[in-house]
Amino acid sequence: MTFVPKANDIATKKWYVIDCDGVVLGRLATKAAEILQGKHKPTYMPNVDMGDYIVVVNAEKIKVTGKKLDQKIYFHHTGWLGGGRYITLRDLKNKFPERVVEYAIKGMLPKGPLGRQMYKKLFVYAGPEHKHKAQKPETLKV
Repeated sequence: MTFVPKANDIATKKWYVIDCDGVVLGRLATKAAEILQGKHKPTYMPNVDMGDYIVVVNAEKIKVTGKKLDQKIYFHHTGWLGGGRYITLRDLKNKFPERVVEYAIKGMLPKGPLGRQMYKKLFVYAGPEHKHKAQKPETLKV
């Protein structure tokens, strides 16, 4: 008989810290999305939130390859008529470096309520300091 874990069968969730210093954005996002979903665990089930918590530090030192800095464009709408706003990756990285990492990881998570629940376990900081030292996070190499 196949073992199907439920949410209460999951062991305690672990905390990880990823340092972005010199790491390529896509490689960081795939590794973080894998851990947030729980795909690194042998008891992975796609319909259960089994992932761990992730703290990403030094988001301003992330590397972007190719011509993405000028060609990748992010769009958001203010809610007002004609309120569509565009911003390039270069400008977003200069203004809000943590949002670049958040958008990349969020795009790799499942869409829907379960993906939004997984996304809440992600914490991104622009600098090297974070406020999750009490959780004793493990350092994760990407």
